[in-house]
Amino acid sequence: MIVRLGYVAMTLNLKDCSPSGTVTVKTFSSLASKEAKLHRLRKITRDNLNNTLRILRYNKASNISVYRFTSKLVPLATHPLIEEWNYIEDFKEEFIEIGDFVKENDLRISAHPDHYTLINSPSEKVLEDSIRDLDYHVKLYEAMGLADYKYKLVMHIGGVYKDKELSIERFKENFIKLPDRIRKRLILENDDKVYTAMDVLGICKDLKVPMVLDVHHHNCANNGEALEDMLHDIFKTWNGEYFAPKIHFSSPKTLKEFRSHADDIEPKEFEKFLKTAKKAEMDFDVMIEAKNKDNALFNLSNKVKEFENIRWINEGHFEVL
Repeated sequence: MIVRLGYVAMTLNLKDCSPSGTVTVKTFSSLASKEAKLHRLRKITRDNLNNTLRILRYNKASNISVYRFTSKLVPLATHPLIEEWNYIEDFKEEFIEIGDFVKENDLRISAHPDHYTLINSPSEKVLEDSIRDLDYHVKLYEAMGLADYKYKLVMHIGGVYKDKELSIERFKENFIKLPDRIRKRLILENDDKVYTAMDVLGICKDLKVPMVLDVHHHNCANNGEALEDMLHDIFKTWNGEYFAPKIHFSSPKTLKEFRSHADDIEPKEFEKFLKTAKKAEMDFDVMIEAKNKDNALFNLSNKVKEFENIRWINEGHFEVL
């Protein structure tokens, strides 16, 4: 059983390499002219894209094949203030260069639209804004030449709005109405308060959509279900997909701040999960969600060497025997 490790957006080991530079609406609006505004947007976007490519090259050199793009590659991308700016055309070469690197090295990249992307909201305005945000993410993939639906977007089910079952049905109804170019990229994740792993598994089965298990979220919100009883079915939702199943893994910051992410992954927690996952006998990828980003990945990888029944391959890959 091969396991690959990945991390989210930011590396702590490259100097001046943020892919998430931005500008506030207030600052942007205060700029004197249209030319000054475009200059600010272009400079930030160019830096973000260049830094993203630097990170991907660094990941390749570090044997890391799994990576999540930031959602902030293009500042204010979905804001009405910049709706006339064709950032795809302005940075056509940069987008293609990133996409070519991803394809040439068979990297697994993804993105995770923000928590305000809620397609089960009863508000038409919120739904419209959410679809606009999903469309923005898909446009980035398309600009990169990543037309294959194997490059995914992770999203949560959303709010409860005083009626959980009705909100689930509204999610399903709105989901199937989405354009193929968006809908076929979406994979669904359990959250830490409302929609449990069992809830999301049922939705994924109904919609025939892959499920991303967030182990930490399951520990925060469940109805007593054991992961070992669900994991095989969760992994089966990935049948027919190019990439192996993917999970999210993080450790609680403290007992008091249990829902918050710690700086690193607690090795014993991870080892325990590997023993559970071994029963499913399927390769899978792990997105590490930790404050120490790539350093958390390296720290965990070094600890994995000490686990029993592990064949360590390199920084980002190991086999559970």
